[in-house]
Amino acid sequence: MPEGRILNCTAIERSFGGLKALKGVDLSVGQGEIVGLVGPNGSGKTTLVNVMTGFYPPDAGQVEIFGRRVTRLAPHRVAKMGVARTFQNLALFRGMSVLDNILVGRHTHMRPSALATLFYWVWAQREELAHRRAVEEIIDFMQLQDIRDEPVDVIPMGMQKRVELARALVAEPRLLILDEPMAGMNQEEKEYIARFILDAREERGITILLIEHHMDVVTALCDRVTVLSYGEVIAEGEPNAAISDPAVVKAYLGERAARRRTGSAA
Repeated sequence: MPEGRILNCTAIERSFGGLKALKGVDLSVGQGEIVGLVGPNGSGKTTLVNVMTGFYPPDAGQVEIFGRRVTRLAPHRVAKMGVARTFQNLALFRGMSVLDNILVGRHTHMRPSALATLFYWVWAQREELAHRRAVEEIIDFMQLQDIRDEPVDVIPMGMQKRVELARALVAEPRLLILDEPMAGMNQEEKEYIARFILDAREERGITILLIEHHMDVVTALCDRVTVLSYGEVIAEGEPNAAISDPAVVKAYLGERAARRRTGSAA
């Protein structure tokens, strides 16, 4: 893997029956970068993330994380390496409080054992207190103090997205994969999440792969962008240049609209 790269996907292919969702996709993320993964609906973004994190095995190609080949490694083993993710659709535990939902994110650091349970007041309690301190730190970082004890079901969608990000951060990841973290948010909520993402990189040294449809967010946050369409990379590089690529404009707007935009058709 190239020096400084903590995620490297090489020639990834994945099919579902007769549908080829990924067609030889290459993608890399360097230490400390925020890299955007964008494309129209159905372009293969979430499928690629599911391959990276072990939810789908690729039909061909390799995934390396932190210099280790993780192709076909189980999702919980990928997580234990220091990879956390959020999901396109909220995956919070209904009926549980904000605090308890975030505490679930500490599962990769928990070491349950019968012996620790037997000597709870000596070992297990100490570990539990350490986990709770980590959770409280993230609650402060994400400014969730006022709703920490609220059932997650009753808080607004924007706050639920913030809780899901907090649950990913409390795992202390080295690589954080965010799958449309701003979907369904208003402008103010998007600005909050954008600030938390930048702070996660600057203050916690986390490398981030960001899947996002809001192009203003992508251009404001990302160092580089990879654009997918129908399972293929059609552009990559600096965000404004990549998004302005004629192939990307065509993929989003259609050929006729793309021609009108470039002035090549009446």
